[in-house]
Amino acid sequence: MHSYIDALEKEFKAKADLQIAMQQKAYLQNQFECYGLKTDIRRDVQKPFLAKEFLPPKKEVSEIVMNLWKRQKREYHYFGQELIYKYIKQLEQKDIALFEYMITHNSWWDTVDFIANKLVGTYFKSYPEHRDVYVQKWLQSKNIWLQRSALLFQLKYKEHLDEVLLANSINALLGSKEFFINKAIGWVLREHSKTNPKWVLAFVAKTPLDALSKKEALRLIK
Repeated sequence: MHSYIDALEKEFKAKADLQIAMQQKAYLQNQFECYGLKTDIRRDVQKPFLAKEFLPPKKEVSEIVMNLWKRQKREYHYFGQELIYKYIKQLEQKDIALFEYMITHNSWWDTVDFIANKLVGTYFKSYPEHRDVYVQKWLQSKNIWLQRSALLFQLKYKEHLDEVLLANSINALLGSKEFFINKAIGWVLREHSKTNPKWVLAFVAKTPLDALSKKEALRLIK
């Protein structure tokens, strides 16, 4: 594990750009340190580490991701979530604990949205028996990132989206003053309007949504 991460660290440092790092840190509201790697450069650096023939065994991945997540530089967090995504067809029941950790630590929209949509969304399709338990747990938590994840994991479900669950989840969060919650409500409704605009219109009409949520929800409906 250490040689894998050490090799990645060496490559990240070789491409570091202090000026861009300062810009990225400011964009992230000074919450995280950065190497200053633009997305295309970072992905180019990461590419060999995510090649199938060089991927570590699945049993080691959770520990590797946890190690990456505890590092200060934001690039390690991006790499960690993209690494676990390589094993998306090998998800185990216990992986939800890792996803919860990732959501609740070093939390910001740029990682949480990836985790909710690509990781948690796939996990609940693989283990539907766990879905309602965790959704309710997250909605009832006081953690806005768990709550946002409870909304956004269905973002790309299209015709498979559970409208009853979505309605209940949104209703559970009505009255929130958190931008990231109200934005997520509008976002998931807007996305679902591509599949079922009549349902979205009816839901918005009968639900006292925040103005931001309503605006976002109806953006694509003519």
